[in-house]
Amino acid sequence: MSVEVDPLAEQRNRQDPPPSTPPALSPRELGRWAWRQLTSMRIALVLLFLLALAAVPGSVVPQEGVDPNRTSQWQDQHPQLTPIYEKLGLFHVFQSAWFAAIYILLMVSLVGCIVPRTAVYWRSLRARPPRAPRRLERLPEHRAFETGEAPETVLEQARVLLRKRRFRSTVEDGAVSGERGKLREAGNLLFHVSVLLVLAGVAIGSLFGFKGGVIVVTGHGFADSLSQYDDFTSGSLFNPDNLAPFSFTVKDFDVTFIRAGREAGQAHEFSAGLDYRSSPTAPKQHTRISVNHPLQLDGADVYLISHGYAPHITVRDGQGHVAYSGPVVFLPENATFRSFGVVKVPDAVNQDGRPEQLGLEGEFYPTYAFTMRSGPFSAFPDAKNPAVSMLAYRGDLGLDSGQPQSVYTLDKKDLSPIRKADGKPLRIDLMMGQSTKLPDGMGTVTFDGLSRFVKLQISSSPADWLALLGVSLALLGLLGSLFIRPRRVWVRVRRDDRGRTLVEVAGLDRTSGGDLAGEVDRLATGLGAGPRAPDTAPVEERA
Repeated sequence: MSVEVDPLAEQRNRQDPPPSTPPALSPRELGRWAWRQLTSMRIALVLLFLLALAAVPGSVVPQEGVDPNRTSQWQDQHPQLTPIYEKLGLFHVFQSAWFAAIYILLMVSLVGCIVPRTAVYWRSLRARPPRAPRRLERLPEHRAFETGEAPETVLEQARVLLRKRRFRSTVEDGAVSGERGKLREAGNLLFHVSVLLVLAGVAIGSLFGFKGGVIVVTGHGFADSLSQYDDFTSGSLFNPDNLAPFSFTVKDFDVTFIRAGREAGQAHEFSAGLDYRSSPTAPKQHTRISVNHPLQLDGADVYLISHGYAPHITVRDGQGHVAYSGPVVFLPENATFRSFGVVKVPDAVNQDGRPEQLGLEGEFYPTYAFTMRSGPFSAFPDAKNPAVSMLAYRGDLGLDSGQPQSVYTLDKKDLSPIRKADGKPLRIDLMMGQSTKLPDGMGTVTFDGLSRFVKLQISSSPADWLALLGVSLALLGLLGSLFIRPRRVWVRVRRDDRGRTLVEVAGLDRTSGGDLAGEVDRLATGLGAGPRAPDTAPVEERA
């Protein structure tokens, strides 16, 4: 007995082969794919967004290169977050590796995007306008009329009219093709180039420039050397030996406070008078600087940032000798200029002749006021009733350890409060001109007078002009891309079987919102067409 085998059943029972997998990309193909992704406009926009997002921590978290004192205070107030922020580089965002990576990738992406588009645009700019379509009536705007002129005459008129309307035109196969608006793409390219110029200008300024801050009390001076700065940040390619040898003295400071209304207490305007020399042998000159009106010296700009008070404190030791005397900078803490400061006296001698180190820490009130509920406070930022209130300490200031210290903070690790006879910590409250004695014959503290100080920022960015040029070109390119409309029009002329000259005018806008109908109507009217009849047909019939 023979058994018949069904070939279809056998095929159904056969196991299907596993699906084939695409071959792996070679290193060259993978690199080409990655380059195409990186230089795409989508990735450029993503990187630009990431750069803006990465700059947010730089404006929220205090930066060491901008305000070291504020950064130090923030770190003292947030001891648990400080190590995390330091590992992430959030205290120096714009010098961090991850910010630089986004920055460099964005520049590479823009270059890789601009160069091919420029080549395509150049070929398009040199190309002739496209030939007229076969069915002009299918275009969005179309006009047709008859004229008694010869076809050659109409074509020449059309070419002249298009040239007057700033169209590039060509005549081919009984039709005139006109095109304009090529500069729109040039505006887009110019905008991308301007972004690249801004990035390059900022990068060059960051590499070769510097920025430093210094507080100068009126009557005192500053020389442009590294040791004179309170804080100094420079690019990795900047050489401190290239600092310009200028110097200046802050002669005076003027400020006007608003005294009434909602903005009472705010500084209306302030300025400082400076005597400066561009070099040690240059003649002395005088100028005034204010906000947004810096002094420019040898490629560096001296900006007036803020101001405050420097009470004159005199400390006499137990032997009656002056252990410390001079203005002490108190840094403002609020809008009423309640300020915080410290006095360090390392060379005092007590009444027994033994060396003594003293420290004073407290607040200054320009217009002193007091209530039982709030305690002492400053009622107004102007110096109408100045007073200081400080706690006194004795012990080791830590100045001999060799570790750098801030002049605006007091390290109390090896200090102990000076106490009164009842055991309470000694608080020194002085109005201007008053003096008080320290217990145990340690001397006296006197509030002699008051000066003002100014906080100055001295910076140099060699490529500011490049960034400014980029911003200007960006505005120009943006205007071009917004207001230039690419447009194409065609005029076809032919004779029919009865010898009449038939003219067709059609147009195409490559962007929406332009007056294409008006353009086509003007061209048709210039070629001899009559006024266009209004479209009064019912909607159903027109459809």
